[in-house]
Amino acid sequence: MAWIHPLSGDVEETASVLGGKGYGLVVLRRLGVPVPPGFVIGTGACRAFLRDGRFPDGLGPELAFAVSRLEAATRRRLGGSERPLTVSVRSGGSVSMPGMMNTILNLGLTTETTAGLAAETGDPRFALDSRLRFLSGFASAVFGVEPESLEAVAREVAGRGVGDEETRLAEVIRGVEALVGGPAGGSVPDDATEQLEPAIRAVFSSWDTPRARTYRELHGIPHELGTAVIVQAMVFGNRDDHSGTGVAFSRDPNTGERVPFGEVLFGRQGEDVVSGRSATRPLAELAGREPTVWAGLMEAMNRIEEYYRDTCYVEFTFEAGELWILQTRPGNLVGRAAVRVAVDLADAGVVDRREALLRVSPHHLRHARTPRVETADASDLLTRGLGACPGVAVGRVATTADRAARMAAGGPVILVRPYTSPLDMHGLAAAAGVVTARGGPASHAAVVARAMGKPAVVGASDLTVDVAAACVRAGGRTLPEGTLITIDGTGGEVLVGGHRPATATADSHLHRLLEWADEVSGDGSDGSDGSGRDSGRDEVERLTAARAVLLDT
Repeated sequence: MAWIHPLSGDVEETASVLGGKGYGLVVLRRLGVPVPPGFVIGTGACRAFLRDGRFPDGLGPELAFAVSRLEAATRRRLGGSERPLTVSVRSGGSVSMPGMMNTILNLGLTTETTAGLAAETGDPRFALDSRLRFLSGFASAVFGVEPESLEAVAREVAGRGVGDEETRLAEVIRGVEALVGGPAGGSVPDDATEQLEPAIRAVFSSWDTPRARTYRELHGIPHELGTAVIVQAMVFGNRDDHSGTGVAFSRDPNTGERVPFGEVLFGRQGEDVVSGRSATRPLAELAGREPTVWAGLMEAMNRIEEYYRDTCYVEFTFEAGELWILQTRPGNLVGRAAVRVAVDLADAGVVDRREALLRVSPHHLRHARTPRVETADASDLLTRGLGACPGVAVGRVATTADRAARMAAGGPVILVRPYTSPLDMHGLAAAAGVVTARGGPASHAAVVARAMGKPAVVGASDLTVDVAAACVRAGGRTLPEGTLITIDGTGGEVLVGGHRPATATADSHLHRLLEWADEVSGDGSDGSDGSGRDSGRDEVERLTAARAVLLDT
């Protein structure tokens, strides 16, 4: 049995073996989209590892062979002092679980190879920054070091006003190494070949973490599937002024409108976007700063959308002006956006009306009428951010995931955080809505909220969350935990007090979809309200009846 599969367009394995991310990369290869070379360790290896507590027989030799092939393809060597090979190690279940499992970037950077990268690029600062990012990711994934502890090391060094940027990075690196060797009780191997296996084990193990299990239970994903591991040659978004990283949808995930939507960071790596810890820029800024990268991204998304016949989502990096696509999947839009895309694709002849109706679930329809907050007094506005998931939620402020989970037993809560991470999953599950001070529409908080259909406001930059004092501050006001607030996930407003949502009206796309549903189910003649719709049944019932007919034929 082969545990490892190359990333090439002629691979025939399915997403159940390669994971959704690995399969998406194979699709990209077939479409001629630029993808860094690499290989996939299939989901079967994860299941065997979780069952037996060790790598399955034969995986070690296959891994060594796959690395040697990657070295040949890149003309680099893992652990080499000149032209060192560095890789990313990413998870990828057969069903998307955004942010729930581990990722380690820049693996292969040791003391020696970091010096080699600095010599190759002529940029010691870049090499040290990349080394620090690897150490931080490895410490978190392999040794369980909390992000707050890693951030505290950087703050402590910054507070000492240590020399120039290179000196500061070197000091933070020593601090992280000491942190791992202290409370964590381990050490990061300074041999590149010894870094890979513990990283793979950490990704396998992250499939079974409480946050991942909670996410699967919420979304009905079987626990026995396991995750694949994707190992790819690194491309560096932090390389120079013409490098960066971002995420993009081919259509607006909140409305379904056919306009590119997403966010980008210049001079940074991918985790800075998806973690929500950094202030991102709107995707459209890429067109002005890197027009060649923008054109390549638009071409890639057009090809992918044509292939899937659906909205697509991509994660991308550009290094020194060269675009690379790192992940793709169908957009999986919900609510009003899902309705609009289904109708628009039917109008364009991409799908027929039958498929359009089958693509919109009753769950989508329940969220298709997006309410907004009724006009409120301006004095009630606490802060404003970016609407990341439409809808209105009212609840009491909770400043940690643990408190949100406890408080939810007494009524709705709004989780208010500086940013969210997979460790907040139980709080996100318990909350009626989420607000973050940092991050953009593709941050962890936004992606998870959309997957759950919960209103979300992100990037409320003047918001301060004081966990120790159990309060939030914005606009010169302080609200203790437990204060009732209202959030509008469309407009991005956060209001003090409980505010009623205005009655939402259905748009033209929903009307047309329901007319198609009535035609399929035979309604609209007797007992109608004069508009061709059965006045005795609600919208969900009408769609459900039509889907039942289609599935029975």
